[in-house]
Amino acid sequence: MITIGMNYHVIPGKESQFTKAFEDVANALAQANGHEESRLYSEHGEPSKFLIISHWKDQAAFQAFITSDAFRNVTNWGASEILIGRPTHKIY
Repeated sequence: MITIGMNYHVIPGKESQFTKAFEDVANALAQANGHEESRLYSEHGEPSKFLIISHWKDQAAFQAFITSDAFRNVTNWGASEILIGRPTHKIY
């Protein structure tokens, strides 16, 4: 098993839009092969910073998901102008 930390910095005022969009991402994750669990956290004192902690069977399963149509269909962060910059991912 691997754990992935996905860090997102949201444009202030769009936090609720981000958390609503995460519901679609969570539904897609639930259907992904090799996905075990994901949780969304917000940073104390920084309401526009979020972290998704995601557990996967292995790194190949995670890579397959983030390059899939299912992932692209639920992550239109740029088109929605929700994020400040690109998200960063860290493997633990």
